[in-house]
Amino acid sequence: MTEQNQDKPQSEDLTDDAAAQTAAPENAPDDNPANAEPTIEDAIDALLKEKEELLGDIADMKDQNLRLVAEMENTRRRAMRDKVDAEKFAITKFARDVLTVADNLDRALLHVSADAREAADDVTKGVIEGIEMTQRELVSTFEKHKLTRIDAMGKKFDPNLHNAMFEAPDPSKPNGSVFQVVTDGWMIGDRLLRPAQVGVARGGPAFEEAQTATDEDETATAQPDAPEG
Repeated sequence: MTEQNQDKPQSEDLTDDAAAQTAAPENAPDDNPANAEPTIEDAIDALLKEKEELLGDIADMKDQNLRLVAEMENTRRRAMRDKVDAEKFAITKFARDVLTVADNLDRALLHVSADAREAADDVTKGVIEGIEMTQRELVSTFEKHKLTRIDAMGKKFDPNLHNAMFEAPDPSKPNGSVFQVVTDGWMIGDRLLRPAQVGVARGGPAFEEAQTATDEDETATAQPDAPEG
């Protein structure tokens, strides 16, 4: 080894070697994935992913739209039902108040017996006939507005239609049947306007058994007698 080489510092040799190792050729491939150019497969995957997201958004919007349509339809039906009920039952309070007039007319006519009518003078008979005409006209007006009288006499007591004023033992009447109507009940359409005030019989046969026996008697009475041979 010459003196010139011996005198050259070793640090310069190391620096030159490191620089040579780190210097990359211009055409050397880049191994970093972040710097890699996207391939066709990557582009297709990205489009498919975007398509799935869009389809999900469309499905959500369809579901929201269906819910909105259903809610609007329910709202429309409720509005129509409220309108029909308002038209149908608008006179409920007024009709309930007018029922007292019908009750008073009924009571007035009940106090006029057949004998009293025959013995009455022409003026009194005219008053009675006027009351009867007013009662018929009032009932006819009720019917025009879908008000109907509840037929309670002889029927089985129904708490939805009848209000029991009292009970009385009567073995001749079916148990739980209405044997007296104190005040008529009324319906407006299919809705209860006023329950019938009734008296209920207790102590007789079961209502179903009594009804079956009555139906059998009516059937036997309706059948014609067999011709004699």
